[in-house]
Amino acid sequence: MKIKVLTLFPRFYDSFVDTSIIKRAIGKGIVDFSSCDIRAYTKDKYRRVDAPPVGGGAGLIEQLQPIVDCLRANAGKNAHVVFFSPRGHIYKEEDAVRFSKMDELVLVCGHYEGVDERFLDYVDEEISIGDYVLTGGEIPAMAVADSVIRLLPGAISEDSLSDESFSNGLLEYPQYAEPYVYEGKSIPDILYSGNHEAIAKWRKKEALRLTRERRPDLFSAYSPSKQEMKLLRELDEGDEEPEWMKKALQKGRKFIKKG
Repeated sequence: MKIKVLTLFPRFYDSFVDTSIIKRAIGKGIVDFSSCDIRAYTKDKYRRVDAPPVGGGAGLIEQLQPIVDCLRANAGKNAHVVFFSPRGHIYKEEDAVRFSKMDELVLVCGHYEGVDERFLDYVDEEISIGDYVLTGGEIPAMAVADSVIRLLPGAISEDSLSDESFSNGLLEYPQYAEPYVYEGKSIPDILYSGNHEAIAKWRKKEALRLTRERRPDLFSAYSPSKQEMKLLRELDEGDEEPEWMKKALQKGRKFIKKG
C-alpha cells in the first residue's frame, strides 16, 4: 500500500517513519509512506503558497495552484484523496479498515486559515478527527496513517488486532502485567486460574461493563448475544463472583499468586 501526505511541513513526519511499528512496516515493504512538500510546487518567485481571503477577513488562505499541482504530481490514477476538514465525517475504526484495503491513500493537510474552497472539487472525501481546532492537518494525517498502517497484513500480529477496542463493537477488556500486587492493587485472581474459558468470559463481561459505562453510544448500537445478556444480568445484579467464576477459582487455586 502507498500512503502519501501532502503538507507544507514534510519534516513533521521524520520521527513518525523512524519509530516502532511504522518503521518496521516500512522496512518490510508493507507500506510505502512519503510526505510531499506542497511549497515545492509553487510558481511564486518568493515561494508563497497563500494569500489574503478575497472579500476580506482574518488569516491567509492556501492557494489552489501549489496544492493542485502537488496533488497531480504525486497522486496515482486510482488514489483515494482525503482532505481534513471540520465539515468531514468523524473518523472511526471502520474508516481505518476501509482505507487499509486501498492501494493508495493521499492525505492532504490544510494550514493557515484554510484552503481555497475550489480545492474540494479535487478530493474524494473529507474527514474530521474531532470537534476541536488544530493549526493544520498534519496531526490528523499522522493519526489516520498510523491507524491504517497497523491494520495492514504483517504490520503487527493478527492476535493483537482480534480483541482491540472497536474491533467487535466494544471497548477492550482490562489488561494487566506483573507484579500481582502493587501499592495494594492486585490483579484479578481469575486471570491466574488457568481456565481459559472462564478468563474469556470474564474479559467479555468486563468489555461489556466498560463499554456500557464509558461509551453508551457504542453500547446502544451493540447487539449482545444470549451469553452476553447473562453476563449483563450478572452486572446488573452486582454478582461479582458468579458460580462459573467460583468453580474456575476453586479448580485453579494452584495457579493463583498471592505475593
